[in-house]
Amino acid sequence: MTDEDAMRRAIALAEAQVGRTGENPAVGCVIVRDGVVVGEGVTGEGGRPHGEEVALDRAGERARGATVYVTLEPCAKRSAGGLSCSERLVAAGVARVAYACPDPSVFAAGDGARRLQAAGVIAHLGLLGAEAAPLYASYRPAKPTESRR
Repeated sequence: MTDEDAMRRAIALAEAQVGRTGENPAVGCVIVRDGVVVGEGVTGEGGRPHGEEVALDRAGERARGATVYVTLEPCAKRSAGGLSCSERLVAAGVARVAYACPDPSVFAAGDGARRLQAAGVIAHLGLLGAEAAPLYASYRPAKPTESRR
């Protein structure tokens, strides 16, 4: 499986969920280890759980050393508390995260990628960004007190 194949699968997961995630964006996530998909997920109905959470739960220990393909930058903090997606990815021991689009939300906005990099995870922005961008064209993050991401 190529990087592009995995990201296209993540984009397809997100496209199928657009309009069902409340104020949160629809985010697709695919986890690949040794060329095999070991977990995938998408933001749940109403915006929870996040796509990365679903994919990590499905991958379990197989996420260690894997590459994660996600359509939007993993969040750096949660409005409702608990571990953010970037913290979960670090804890899972993933080796690389390729994300298509930056997240303008105050709950990500570069901080998710910086957390990954600080932990030694390779974080790469822009894989098929032009293909994923229409998913987030109308996404307008709420203010910190309003956002659910």
